[in-house]
Amino acid sequence: MITLRPTDLAREHGISTQAVRNYERDGFLPPAERTPSGYRIYTEVHAAALRAFLSLVPAHGHAAAGRIMRALHRDALDDALVIVDRGHHQLLRDRDTLDAVRKAVGHLTAFRTTGPETAAEPPAGTAPRTVGDVARRLQVTPATLRKWEAAGILAPEREPVTGYRVFRPSDVRDAELAHLLRRGGYPLAHVATVVRQVRSAGGTDTLSDALEDWQRRLTARGVAMLDAAGRLSAYLAVREDRTARPR
Repeated sequence: MITLRPTDLAREHGISTQAVRNYERDGFLPPAERTPSGYRIYTEVHAAALRAFLSLVPAHGHAAAGRIMRALHRDALDDALVIVDRGHHQLLRDRDTLDAVRKAVGHLTAFRTTGPETAAEPPAGTAPRTVGDVARRLQVTPATLRKWEAAGILAPEREPVTGYRVFRPSDVRDAELAHLLRRGGYPLAHVATVVRQVRSAGGTDTLSDALEDWQRRLTARGVAMLDAAGRLSAYLAVREDRTARPR
């Protein structure tokens, strides 16, 4: 059996020996045996576990990575795999949302370019619109706009004296985008997610860079998941081999 010191494990990843000890304490590494004087004895199993855990962090996040490793160390492989599966499912949902944002923005841009003049987004500084104005613009009922507001899709301000809803140009943009997505069959919760992405980017004109960055992050996470799967498989193989080996 090859024995390793905490510094051996730490050096490979450029982390501190205290971090290695903390990972063991938190259950991310299997418990280490001790020498009579109390020093930890690490093996190739611990080295493989550390590689697996550190590769899981960029793929699934620190918390999920910890849950995966702790599940393995209590011999609950299926519990660990469920967490992995959820991570892949979330990545797919994020990809679907990104695709929906791109399509919606593309449709909205085309609608403004080729649609009637009344469909053009009002320029900055345009007088705010009432809920009735926006409803007529989109050919929906005011009740529909209020439903979208309740779902978190729209966030119009209120006129201080009357309490009436006030739709700014950005609110009109959000309503147009929501209208397109609803016509495409998207549920309200999904529409709310898409509109929030557009709103946080500052509008469709500035969304392109944000979408490209989002795509890069999703790609990086997908690649990290591939790497993590290999590291995790290698850890399981080393762990099984070590368990089967006569002492």
